[in-house]
Amino acid sequence: MRDRNSWGARAGCSAVRLGIACWIGFAWLELAVSLGASPGRHLRHPDSWYAAPEGRRILENILSHQSELGGWPKNVDTTAARYAGDPRQIKPTFDNGATTDELRFLARLHRAAPNESARRAFERGFDYILQAQYPTGGWPQSFPPGRGYPRHITFNDGAMVRLLQFLREAATRPEYGFLDKSRRGAAQQAFDRGIDCILQCQISIDGRRTAWCAQHDETDYRPRPARIYELASISGAESVGIVQLLLTLENPSAEVVRAVDAAVAFFESAKLTGIRERIEPDSRSPSGRNKVIVSDPSAPPLWARFYEIPTLRPLFVDRDGVPRYQLADIGFERRNGYSWYGTWPEKLLSQQYPAWKAASRGR
Repeated sequence: MRDRNSWGARAGCSAVRLGIACWIGFAWLELAVSLGASPGRHLRHPDSWYAAPEGRRILENILSHQSELGGWPKNVDTTAARYAGDPRQIKPTFDNGATTDELRFLARLHRAAPNESARRAFERGFDYILQAQYPTGGWPQSFPPGRGYPRHITFNDGAMVRLLQFLREAATRPEYGFLDKSRRGAAQQAFDRGIDCILQCQISIDGRRTAWCAQHDETDYRPRPARIYELASISGAESVGIVQLLLTLENPSAEVVRAVDAAVAFFESAKLTGIRERIEPDSRSPSGRNKVIVSDPSAPPLWARFYEIPTLRPLFVDRDGVPRYQLADIGFERRNGYSWYGTWPEKLLSQQYPAWKAASRGR
């Protein structure tokens, strides 16, 4: 393995891993539905539904939205109606939940009501995901990656975690038994390379491992910026999904265990106490409302979306790209139009990680 970025076993019982995996799956399903990846709403119907007219109608709609490359677009309800435009204009992506739930739907339908069109479309989409993986093990936000920030290894909004979850399903679950042996083996290999990529991307500061940036360089794993107000930094949000994925690994290596322990230690050290985020009326704001941070000793911990490298100070950035260190120091538009604080690691720290450690001690 290559040296990790630097700035300045067995984990337990199957029940613990399954519980964490289910929680992550449901959380990403809720997010995918909220972002428009509607196929996720149709994965739990009885078998008879997929052979019925409604199931076939949704299948035809999803097939019509598949790009010539094999993936699906984002922010489109691919189940609602047939795509009537030029298929060459469809821009496939892994962003905002796109592509993975369309593939899950095709696999679910084919298992319930075998359909050659669904199977062939699944194989095209599956091969598209494998083709998009970089030699370093990560995935861009979109493929082909282009020249902008979407070309970077993308943890943002859980894109790479979702791809890895899907590939593990395809490699191991019986409902994907229609896939040929070579594709299932390729899925497992791609998953393993993705986990290695995650380990390589973990950011170290003065020899201490921390967590991850929302994007990393596709060749040398360095933290990389995205939009002008999303600087290269440590993510208090995306890093949580990465750790939760690592908690679900069978027989985690010592390297994985060290990565998890270090990330959890970072989350503990990065928690912000004694403050609360609040929305208040403000006549100066174009919306008439303003997000403010107030002192409150009784407030539960918060975490910043971004932590500066290497100072680990919470970071707030406006559309001028200038780093600032108080929410009040950026303009109304970005202050109120972005999630700068959240409770993302709370469940990981209070429930999932303690259960994982307890299971590892009991092996």
